Amino acid sequence: MFSAFERFVAFRYLRARRQEGFISVTAWFSFLGIALGVAALIIVMSVMNGFRHELLHKIIGMNGHLAVYSNTGPLLDFDPLTDDVKKLRGITGANPIVEGQAMATAHENATGVIVHGMQPSDLGVRKSITDNFVMGNMTLFDRPNAAIIGKRLAEKLNLILGDKMTLVAPEGNATAFGTMPRTRTFEIAGVFDAGMFQYDSTFVFVPLPSAQKFFQLGDGVTGIEIFTENPENVDLYKGEIQALVQGKDVRVFDWQQANKDFFSTITVERNVMFIILTLIILVASFNVISTLIMLVKDKGRDIAILRTMGATQGMMMRVFFIAGSSIGALGAFVGALFGLLFSWNIDSIRKFVEFLSGADLFRAEIRFLSKLPARVDPYEVTLVVAIALLLTFLASLYPAWRASRLDPVEALRYE
Repeated sequence: MFSAFERFVAFRYLRARRQEGFISVTAWFSFLGIALGVAALIIVMSVMNGFRHELLHKIIGMNGHLAVYSNTGPLLDFDPLTDDVKKLRGITGANPIVEGQAMATAHENATGVIVHGMQPSDLGVRKSITDNFVMGNMTLFDRPNAAIIGKRLAEKLNLILGDKMTLVAPEGNATAFGTMPRTRTFEIAGVFDAGMFQYDSTFVFVPLPSAQKFFQLGDGVTGIEIFTENPENVDLYKGEIQALVQGKDVRVFDWQQANKDFFSTITVERNVMFIILTLIILVASFNVISTLIMLVKDKGRDIAILRTMGATQGMMMRVFFIAGSSIGALGAFVGALFGLLFSWNIDSIRKFVEFLSGADLFRAEIRFLSKLPARVDPYEVTLVVAIALLLTFLASLYPAWRASRLDPVEALRYE
């Protein structure tokens, strides 16, 4: 496509002599601008993808992909309904659950929590809990007063394995002396670290019968949690479940409805950041235009001499197109390499910066996750590099066209 002569002249022009130092500086700035723009775009997109993936993984790991709730009071006769749901195509599991808010107190500390009542066999297959124990295990959970809590909740209430924790229900018991608080004491049977601040600081798991008694549900539960083969396409299973419960006074709720605003916000931020950071590459491509225009002006005499020696307009256009495209291609390659290396090691870099500065750059209570995630999407990396190359190729066309249209006679006359 390009001859050896055209490539030689183009690369020779990029290696400016001492008196052409300013052109060399602008070329370097153009290169750095494209490289930094590509790297920043890859890093930001990887972090946003990492956030979405980690949050999705944590959310669907701790909660059901779908849930069936009663519209009026406790859900009774839930066992037959649970068995029917398990028989549906694509359903990997279903279990009754009791959910409710309470206040947890211990060692003169108090905080709000979300109580989950579950059968030990159902909680035992929840890998997000059983694979992340930092203290204790599932062996003691079958006791009526057992409780499994998150690591940050344990730190907040200063609890360790075997300590006592009191739960206070939001509704009290009516007595002859007025409404008295409804409380129950539980013993810590395990502490887990799910890696998501919201769950580690608020979730309390207790045996299902204990939760039913604590919230005065009798033989009922608050709902049925359902797990599917493909939570991303939960709508495929929702219709079948709705058909199954048709005529019953219940509603079907999926994880996308529960977290719609949260994930919509992440998507909007991701798209906005993509547009903003693409502008950085666009600005850098304008620097390529200015660099090549100055190069064409400075090399006017050389262009005229080459033209008189037989170089065609097309050859001169390709020479300067190669010069501009080389800046863009090298910048895109270096930027992509730096962006990938940074993304793959971003949490280690964050820890190193925190060690040097002494500042907390990634607070879990604000970011929800305990570590800075990054997930590189090869398609997006390819797209970013392609955009950078396209912009620099387009930016090189006008200066290259000007160089090809330069009149040799006029150029030599004014030299």
